[in-house]
Amino acid sequence: MTGAGAVTVAAPRVNDKRVDPETVVRQRFSSAILPAWARKSPKVAEVLPLLNLHGLSSLDFAPALEQFLGSAPAVGTQGEGQQTITRLTTQWQDEARLFADRSLSDVDYVYLWVDGIHVNVRLEQEKLCLLVMIGVRTDGKEKLIALTDGYRKPTESWAGLLRDVKRRGMRAPVLAMGDGAFGSGPRRGMCSPRPRAQRCWFHKSANVLSALPKSAHPAALRVMQDIYNAEDGDLARTAAYAFADAYGVKFPKAVAKIIDDLDVLLEFYNFPAEHWVHLRTTNPSVLRDRPAPHESHQSSGVPRRWSGDGAQADRSGPGPAAGGERTAAGRPVRAGATFHPGKLVERPDDSAEAQVA
Repeated sequence: MTGAGAVTVAAPRVNDKRVDPETVVRQRFSSAILPAWARKSPKVAEVLPLLNLHGLSSLDFAPALEQFLGSAPAVGTQGEGQQTITRLTTQWQDEARLFADRSLSDVDYVYLWVDGIHVNVRLEQEKLCLLVMIGVRTDGKEKLIALTDGYRKPTESWAGLLRDVKRRGMRAPVLAMGDGAFGSGPRRGMCSPRPRAQRCWFHKSANVLSALPKSAHPAALRVMQDIYNAEDGDLARTAAYAFADAYGVKFPKAVAKIIDDLDVLLEFYNFPAEHWVHLRTTNPSVLRDRPAPHESHQSSGVPRRWSGDGAQADRSGPGPAAGGERTAAGRPVRAGATFHPGKLVERPDDSAEAQVA
């Protein structure tokens, strides 16, 4: 079975009597073109789990592949597709359990991004929310720390996940980025010392706009951009109070959403300037792992609980704070260095050296 349909192949018999002179073990011939017991191309085998992850029910494999390959015998029996998906799903679930139970004590994360992904899955009576936690190590490499589902109130779900990573030995990051659900309550469950908080500007902007009429959205967006795009924290505070002067009389609720959280909204200004664009929002990191709407497992009308969450769970690569010369700033951040405005002004060991001198 190939992507072009069924191809008849005659495998010649091989009388291989070779014996390894050292181990005296018989050496079997194995064809690299046609492996033993192969009945379908590896590409055809790989497409089955992809179709399942994209929402195609295993009951629909045979008719769908028959139309695609144009050959009913090439598709195989209906049970073959079901057995393949059942076996792969079990394998993914085993990988997911190993990933969720692995130790986190040997990795040091400086930054932490947390966000929830809401998917349209009908599971019991509650709406499924996937909790995503991504961290950046001191060397600038990004790692997926946790991916799990939450059903209760958002703060309770985050608190449970944070207690779990603490149990597995995760050290508290220096800065944690999240929305309102990831507030001071859930962060109390993290390892000590409790990380500093940065409120996500992407979520905050949406909350502010919800308290404004649509006619005021374009101008309000420009003013908010002046806040988080300012050259330093002082100018950002000036822009925030200008927003309060412009909208405070007519829309006090919208202004309160920014002024009341101003300290956690501007926390990223106390870190390296090259990291600002990545630290002020959780959106870029989560979009990298956000599943498409058709990956919500609604096939056959019977959704499953994220049965493929073990696949590609522990991929690593250049993180939001990574990239050439920017990776070096992670170690001073962990060591407690001071940055103003966005530039390194003091290393933790400088004062100690001065006292010794």
